[in-house]
Order: sequence, then C-alpha cells, then structure tokens
Amino acid sequence: PLDRGHGYAPGYAKLNQRGGAGGWSPQDSDSYPWLQVDLGSRKQVVAVATQGRYSSSDWTTRYRLLYSDTGRNWKPYHQDGNIWAFSGNSNTESVVRHDLAQGIVGRLLRFVPLDWSGEGRIGLRIEVYGCSYWADVINFDGQGVISYRFKVKKMKIIKDVIALKFKTWDSEGVILHGEGQQGDYITLELRKAKLLLQINLGSNQYGSILGHTSVTSGSLLDDHHWHSVMIERYRRNVNFTLDTHTQHFRTNGEFDHLDLDYELSFGGMPYSGKPMGGGMKNFRGCMESINYNGDNITDLARRKKLDTSSFRNLSFSCMESHSFPVFFNATSFLQLPGRANQDVVSLRFQFRTWNANGLLLFSNLDDGTLEIALDDGKMGVHFNVTQTKNTRIAISSGSGLNDGQWHAVHLVAKENSVMLTIDGDEASAVRTTTPIIIRTGGTYHLGGEEGSVSPPTQKSFQGCMQAILLDDQLADMHAVEKGIVGVFENVSLDMCAIIDRCMPNHCEHGGRCKQTWDNFSCTCDRTGYTGATCHTSLFEQSCEAYKHLGRSSDTYWIDPDGSGPLRPFKVNCNMTEYKVWTTVVNNLPAQTSVTGSSRERRTVLQLNYSASMEQVTAITTSAEHCQQQVSYACRMSRLLNTPEGTPYTWWVGRSSEKHFYWGGSGPGIQKCSCGIDRNCTDPKYDCNCDADHKQWREDSGLLVYKDHLPVSQVAVGDTNRQGSEAKLTIGPLRCQGDHNYWNAASFTTPSSYLHFSTFQGETSADISFYFKTSAPYGVFLENLGNTDFIRLELKSPTVVSFSFDVGNGPVELAVHSATPLNDDQWHRVMAERNVKEAVLQLDLNYRETRPAPPQGHTRLELFSQLYVGAAGGQRGFLGCIRSLRMNGVTLDLEERAKVTPGVKPGCQGHCTSYGMYCRNGGKCVEKYNGYSCDCTATAYDGPFCTKDVGGFFEAGTLVRYNFLSEAAAANQDARFLAQPLTAQEVNLTGEAVAFSFSTSNTPAILLYVSSKTQDYLGLVLRQNGTLQVRYNLGGLKEPFTIDVDQRNLANGQPHTINMSRINRTITIQLDHYPPVSYSLPEASDTQLNLVKTLFLGKVFETGVIDPVLIERYNTPGFVGCLSRVQFNGVAPLKTALRNPITDRPTERQSVPVSYQGKLVESNCGASPLTIPPMSAVTDPWRLDSGAEFPFNEERVIPGGVNRNSAIIGGIIAVVIFTVLCTLVFLIRYMFRHKGSYHTNESKGAEPASGESADTTIICAETNPETIEESKKEWFI
Repeated sequence: PLDRGHGYAPGYAKLNQRGGAGGWSPQDSDSYPWLQVDLGSRKQVVAVATQGRYSSSDWTTRYRLLYSDTGRNWKPYHQDGNIWAFSGNSNTESVVRHDLAQGIVGRLLRFVPLDWSGEGRIGLRIEVYGCSYWADVINFDGQGVISYRFKVKKMKIIKDVIALKFKTWDSEGVILHGEGQQGDYITLELRKAKLLLQINLGSNQYGSILGHTSVTSGSLLDDHHWHSVMIERYRRNVNFTLDTHTQHFRTNGEFDHLDLDYELSFGGMPYSGKPMGGGMKNFRGCMESINYNGDNITDLARRKKLDTSSFRNLSFSCMESHSFPVFFNATSFLQLPGRANQDVVSLRFQFRTWNANGLLLFSNLDDGTLEIALDDGKMGVHFNVTQTKNTRIAISSGSGLNDGQWHAVHLVAKENSVMLTIDGDEASAVRTTTPIIIRTGGTYHLGGEEGSVSPPTQKSFQGCMQAILLDDQLADMHAVEKGIVGVFENVSLDMCAIIDRCMPNHCEHGGRCKQTWDNFSCTCDRTGYTGATCHTSLFEQSCEAYKHLGRSSDTYWIDPDGSGPLRPFKVNCNMTEYKVWTTVVNNLPAQTSVTGSSRERRTVLQLNYSASMEQVTAITTSAEHCQQQVSYACRMSRLLNTPEGTPYTWWVGRSSEKHFYWGGSGPGIQKCSCGIDRNCTDPKYDCNCDADHKQWREDSGLLVYKDHLPVSQVAVGDTNRQGSEAKLTIGPLRCQGDHNYWNAASFTTPSSYLHFSTFQGETSADISFYFKTSAPYGVFLENLGNTDFIRLELKSPTVVSFSFDVGNGPVELAVHSATPLNDDQWHRVMAERNVKEAVLQLDLNYRETRPAPPQGHTRLELFSQLYVGAAGGQRGFLGCIRSLRMNGVTLDLEERAKVTPGVKPGCQGHCTSYGMYCRNGGKCVEKYNGYSCDCTATAYDGPFCTKDVGGFFEAGTLVRYNFLSEAAAANQDARFLAQPLTAQEVNLTGEAVAFSFSTSNTPAILLYVSSKTQDYLGLVLRQNGTLQVRYNLGGLKEPFTIDVDQRNLANGQPHTINMSRINRTITIQLDHYPPVSYSLPEASDTQLNLVKTLFLGKVFETGVIDPVLIERYNTPGFVGCLSRVQFNGVAPLKTALRNPITDRPTERQSVPVSYQGKLVESNCGASPLTIPPMSAVTDPWRLDSGAEFPFNEERVIPGGVNRNSAIIGGIIAVVIFTVLCTLVFLIRYMFRHKGSYHTNESKGAEPASGESADTTIICAETNPETIEESKKEWFI
C-alpha cells in the first residue's frame, strides 16, 4: 500500500505514538489499503487494540484482521460463524481493545480498514497482545509415514489422548492409523475435506456385537490453514475436538479396550498393515505438536527416535502451497489478459462455491461471446458466434458443483469441436461437433463482467478460484497483486474466505441444512419440529395439554420435553370426566403361554413398547399416577414361592432392576394381591399360584409404583414339570395427570420472585409458559450477563415484550393484544431466539418475528441467576405463572415457592380460561390441577359434556319423569316458572325441549308432558312419518297443533329437534334447517298449569289424557332410539339410564324417574357429529404427510402388529360382522310380536306397518359409529 508520506508510514502506527504524523494513513489513490505487522516469528495473538491518528480527524471505525505464517494464503479472523468485522474508533485518542474469542497463531497480521471517519480519512495506530509460540513441524510429502512403535508387541489400551495440528491443500489423506489382529483399529483421515474418525474396540466372531463407530467433523479442511485435533478416549467414552467444536459420543459394542499391535502410524497407512479399503491416500501437508499419551511424536522424530525411513527427504519446515486463490464477492470482477486472435480457446481453472448459480468467466470474442456459468449446480458453457449467421452452442456437465469443494474446469474449443471436462473425468467429458469459427478477443472477465456489449445471463460469482490458465498461459497473480497485470475490483487476493455455515449444523433434531454463500436455511420436513432451526416442537407436551385445548379422546403425538432431545411419539389419550389417561402399549400378546422354564433356565419375555424407554420415562416422571395390569395364570407353576422362598418369577422395570413383588402389592413386599387382601385360595401362601394346584389359578393386579414402571422383562422359572404351564398378560402402561403442565406459582407481592440457576441458551433458547394476572404490568423473568441479557415482560395490559442482547445491542419484540391481558384468564407465551431469528408468540393469535443481523454476535452469555417474577426486584409480577419450560426443561416453580416468602405454590381459578370447553350447559368445576365439567344437569356425558346419552326403546318401553317429587323440583329451570316453585305445584310459562331420535316405525309418541289439569304438551310422529307438536294450555276447544314439516322422519336416520316456547311464541328447529316461529292463538292460555309427569316413548297415565293421542299414537309405542333428551333443566332419559330404578311406587319420592320395559343405553339416535371437527387449515397439529409422520411404526414396535396383519384382521372382522347382522335380523323378525303391555291404548289399534326398526338401526350404513355398540346390545 502507498502511504501519504514519510510521516504517515507504518513505523508511526504504534499505539500512543505521537511521532511523525501521529500514525499511519494511506494515500487516497490506494483503493485497497492495509497495514501489515511482522511479528518476526509465529506468535499466539490473544488481543488487538486500535487508535486514530494523533491530533487529527482520521480514524478507522471498522476493520478486518487477516493473518498468515508466510505472507501467503491469508486467513481472515472468524467469529460466530462469520468473517469478523471489528468495531474501531470514534475519535483519535480513545483506545478500543478487542480480546479474541479464539486466539490465533501467525507471524504476519494485516489490518484492513472497512470504514473510517466521515470528517477525515483512514488513520490507525495499533497494538497486538500475545505470547511466544513454538512447535516442532514435520512436512509430509504423501510418501513418508512416521511409525510409533509400542514397547510391547500387543497393547491393551483403556485410555487414549491424541493431539496434533495439521494443514493441507489435499482433501483426502490418512492422518493416523493403528490396528490389531483381533479386529480393533483407530483411523483418523481426511475425506472430502472433512475429518473422519473411525474406531473399533472389538466385534465378536458371531457378528452380534458390532464395534465399528464412525464420526465426522469439520469441512473445508483443505484450505492450507492450521487446524487442531484432540481425541480423548476413556473406555467407550470419546471426546472428539476439531478446532473449537467438540463432539461427545460412545463407541458401539460392549468392549472397553483398544487392542493394537506393534505400532501407531502418522501420515498414512503402515506398509506392513492390512489394507482397510482401496484408494486410501497418505497425508500430504504439515503436522505439528503431535502428542500421543504424553509422548511428543514430532520431537521424537526430530531426534530420530522413531522410524522415518519411508521419507525421501524428511523436512522439519512446512512447504507452502503454490496455489494463489482469489476470493470474489457479489460485486467483484477480475479482468485478465489472454491471447488475441487465436482460433482455439483453451481454459483451465479451479473454483469452489456454495451458490448454485454464478458467472465464472466471460469473454468478448472477436465475433461473439463466451460465457462459463453455474446454473443450478451444473457447469454450463455458452458460445454465441455472430459470423455469417448466428451460431449458438450450449453444453453443460456435472451436478451439485456448489458443494463447497474445489472443482476443476477444462474447456477446449476449436473448429468443429467443443469439449468440457469437469474434475479431470475424461470419460464424462461433454463434446459437441457443431461447426464453429472462433477468434479469441484476448481479454477474460472472471467472477463478474463490466462494459460488455452483450451482457451475460449471470451477473456475478461468490466463491474462490485458483490455478487459472487462459489460452494455455498461467495467470500471474503476483503481478496482478502489484498492479502490473489486469484489472480487478472488490477482489481479495491470495485468500479464500469460504465459510461452511452448516458446520457445525445449527439445524436441530435432524433438520437438513442448506446454504448459499451468505446464509443457511433448515428443512424441517418429517422431523416433528418447526422454526428457522427446527428447534420448536410441533406437538403438545402431554395428553393433559391436548385436553385443555378442547381435544377429545384419540391418538396423539406428544413431545414431553419440547425442544429437548426426546423425539415426538404416539400415545393414546383417554379424556374422562375427571382424569386424563395416557396409554402406551406393548407387543406382548395377552395370555402368552410359557412352558419348559426352570430356575436354572428361565424363559425371559422381552416387552417392546410403542415408545422408547427414555420417552416412557418422561411420561412416568411427570405423571401424578401410573399403573400397569399384570396377570399370571398358572397350572402347577409357582410364582413368587411365598411365604419365604426364592421367587421363581421376577420382572424387570425401568432401571433394569429385578423386582420380586406382583400386581396388587408394593416394593419390598414379596406378595401377590390376594396375599395383601388375605383371600388366597390356600391361606398358607401369599399368591394363588404358589399353592401349586393342578387346577388353573390366577394372580393379577395393578403395579402402581411408577418409578419401577414400565415392565420391560418378565423371567418365568417354574413351568418345566409335566403338566405345568403359565400364561402371562402384561397390560399397557397407563399414566394419569401431568405435574409439569400444572406446576405453578402465585406471586402475591410485587417484591417477591423465584430464583433458579443460570439459563444456558447460548445459540438456541426457547421459553414458554402460561400466565394470568389482574395487574397492568410485571416482569415474567430475567437473566443477566455482563452486557447480555434476556427478559420477558408484561409491559402494559395489552403488550407482552421479549427483549435480549447478545452483544449487538438490545433487541425488543412486542406483541399487541386486541383485548386486555390482565383479565385473570390464562394466556400462553412462547419465545424463541436462535442464530437465525427471534420469535414471540402470544396465545395462538399474535406473533412477532425478527431476523438476526447478517453479521454479529450469536452467543447469549449469561452469568446471573434466573429470576422469575421480577427483574432484580423491580416491576414485580402479580399473578400466576404456570408450566414454565426453558429449552425443554420444566422449572419446578411449586417446590421453590414453598420456601420463598410472597410466593405460593399452585394457582386456582382455571374455569375462567377453560370453562368454555364445558359444552351443552355443563358447569366448570375448579380443581387444584385444572378443572372438570359437571354434566349432571345436562343430557350429555364425557369430559366436555359432548357425549350423547341415549337409549334404544323396544315396543312398549317408556320412561316416566315425575315433576312433583322433591328431586325433580330442585332441577327445574326458574326462567320458565310462573310462580315460586314448590314440590307440589309447577306452572310453566315456557318450555325448552331438545332431543334426537331415529326410528322406522309410525305412529309414535316421542315426548308427552301431562298435568294435573287438562293441559299437556305432546310431540308425536304421525302415520306418514311427519312430526306434529300438540299444545293444550286451555282456552281452546281443540288442542293447538303444529305440523312441523312434510318430510317423513321415520326413515331410520337421526333427526334433531330443538323447540322453545316463551308465552305465546313457539320456535322450532328441525335438524339443520332454519328455525321457524309459531304463535299460540289469542284465546289460548299461556301457562302449562300444574305440570305432573313427562313421558318418553309411550304414555301410561291416570287422569285426563288426550283421547286422540292415545287412540292414534300410543300403540304399540315408540320403537327406535332417543338421545340427549332435555326438558328445561331436566334430562329424563339420562337420569333413567344412570339411576336404573324400575317402576316401584316405594321409590318414586326419592328418585323422580322410572321406566317400564327394556331400555338399553345406546347412542344410535344421536346425530353423527356433536362437535364439528377442526378444519385442516386451522388445525396446527395436522400433518400434510399423514398420520405415519415422522417414524416407521414397525421399527418403533419391533414385535408389534404390522400393516398386513391389520388388513387381514380387518377383513375377518367385516365377515363376522356381516354374519352377525344377518342373524340379528332373522331373530328380531321371528320374535318381533312377543311381549305384553298394560296401557290405556285402544283395543282396536292396528300394529305399525313397515320394516322393523331394528334392522335399520343395526345394519344401516349411515351411522357407522353406532353399529358395533348396537350389535353388542342385542346379546345382553
């Protein structure tokens, strides 16, 4: 570089120097200035500092640092995965020092200014801090190998420490190798410029124990820069460190020792060694500081203590590369001269890049253009010759050439022939014989193009080139550097600053990393995770979480540790009224027979579950209760050998421990269930089977000690005698509750907070929790570092904030809610920060995303404790925080709250948030951990009061509900009462009636409400199947009738009726049709006086009854299904089914309901869907790839039922079902007239015509959910 004058020379650029012009400053004409420091020899540099030029307006605000051993092949300083730009000065005197996060070793440093003072020019004074460095260096020529001979012939090594540094320009080569005759080996080699460690501590002769282990690290290691390697092994545990990245792994197999024979070789395979595969090259490059288990190999080689006879010329200095790389960015170009007016184009060069597209070379020919470019990872050559007629030639070769590796290009074009060769592969060379006349133009543009008449299709290139030959002339890059030859812009010479942004891989959980020159992206398909780095799980943590999203019983994917290492897995979730059960099945068939076992040779049954043991452990750890049913059926087969003998049979639980108790007993108690209850068949023993009877006996019960579950093995030991046999059944693991989901703390004072250990989330952090509060603001959590921090806060009643600083300045994300958040309802917050972006999400509605800066610090370095509920005691949070998870780990808020003043464990008041899931009038009931839905006053059951309760009515069956009992009076809906209610007098000014039904028989009475007067309400099906509503409230000569619809509703299909009356206005809705309103005549009364009884299916009543109703509709009675019957606040059918009291007068006062005939519970009258399913668009758990995502079920459950077995079983089930349907039809048809009924029906009434409803109900295809249930009911 050119200095502005003598006083501005580099000699005056020392920190605090005031001589000369007070520092270094280059001339304005110097387009690419740099200040170089020669340290005299290789030094270890740990920090740099800068100042501006003394007493001036010149300083440097941003600069890069390059280093080299020889002044060739410069390497830029890297930090946080980028070529680092240091922040400089803002004035002339202040010193800005930077400690290097990764110390560097080199002799020469270059400070390259990037930006400088806007008031002046570049000005620089510098200081470099470090220490001396010395190491023995050995140059490997690709032939020589250093042999380190062991002191004994065979070495049995339990611990290894191997350390060395290397640099090379080759992408292949063996760095070290050792092997033994027993098959053990260790090899460290370069393969495609990546470091591959292969180690085998031994395999057995049967092949059942395979010890081979292979681990890859790093990439782009052929850059001819120093890389340090350390291998630390103790038994099967290995730490493999390359530069600053360490991988921890365990070797495969079961052996601990590395058995090596004779020697360990460095630099290649020993000549006496057995080949480990063809084509393994020796290492070519330099190594230094080679240490093996405390021995300095390089020093021993220097002192000739090791065998180096294979070297032709052993050198202890490093040979430099002859290549001269050129680095291009998106705005670069390099113009080089070739030969003009030649009729042959001959070009050679090497390149490496991550971009799939880019312009490598462009030239204006004498009569046309030549372009060589990457197009979608393929090399394309385009000739466009405009001679007498236009001639276009386009050829392409190769694929995936944007893999970051060096690739060689060779193009030869002459008359009638163009040939393109990639990577020297002549066999795959592409040729064309199109006639073409070429005259070279003499100038070539590489990496970009300027001022062409006919511009190329690609505009620029990001990557490196070297070994450039143009028209068979080697480009003199030294002359280019000196400005003698060629023209260039924004090109870095003698440097290749390529970075592998996918190494180490920031894509988590198996996400696939893809990169360009400037960036990387993660593909998360079929991983079960999402986000910029595949960090966040797609699934909820437990069945409990799904229930509180309003989900019903089903099979779900769960991920108990969220972003942690456990993969998602499938479980069965059973949402009951009060509990949520999680079920994990195993592959042991029920009643598995065991024979031929003894104490000396037990039969061991291995159980495989639909989840791994780690996944199952995650369920049991967080569950409130777990249980597993075990059953041992025996005939002359003793189980535990009670009372004091050694057990014949034992089982193995989660921690691989043997257990000697059985279901119904507990740890340390060698008994079965009957021994605990003292009801064994032989009181001398504590297990039924231990009596050793010849008859079949059984010991069964629940294992409930969850730390021992699940059962993984059962060893049976007493079935080898003649006639002895055992049958074993191990049920699925069932767990209830999720302590992590409900782990909560209540903050009652603004100064109270909980503290935990420092949050470790350097490059990837996620935080999720629920909160509810009445306060307008408060800090949820905070963790501090020196300057770094992370904080989540309720900033106002409608704003949640996520702020952090990783060294690039504070960043804040805020989401704004449309409604206040201090509404004392639960709200969910999820925040994530990684090297790609930061995300804040509130509930499922609000989301804010902020991309990370393209260059900057990426590591979050914290040191203080994690504070939950306040920020250093300021702006304390008042309210509840629940289920706080950070990087997949749930913090135990309750345990810490027990010992913290101002904080209480747990939190009440869940119904305000989750009460909406209690449907159809169900009432939300608070629980300590969650809520439940009380469906008592509804016509429904189930965890959310959405399960229809219905029954099948045979001819003559009726349900009677007495309104005059005290129990019935308590259930009356006060909205429809005309006067204060007593147990003896009920007058209604309105009714609300709802039910579903299905039938094929007419006429029939569906519902009838009688009174102590002549008032009544009736809903009937007429002879033609139409629905009629009959009101008689007094004041009219005839009952007021409404013919609801002209359609035949007796078609075997489910139909729904919703009817309400308020005074004179009657509104009726049939099925999904719009409601229709009717009005009672003015002459009619509006009160249903002295309500007495409600009947379903048939009327059997004393007193005044509508004679038309009895004569036309009451015989033979309703035959079919009624479901979810509701009258005002009464559910008569559900009450009858849940309180099975027959029509006995002595019980009428205590229980308001009774029934006659045969009433079987069934949902056959229900509508097909009571809750619409979540659409695919809005369902966040739906997977486009289907339910099999993301694992192969047959692999997860090795012994489980496979797909073919399931298909065969399904076919068999269909055949059996068809046969049963036919039998049911025949039986019902033959006996359809049997049975007698005592009613007020007319003797002359004719039986209903038409096909039996039973056939329709049982075999109809319209309601498949009903078929199995109805089929079973006929065989009670």
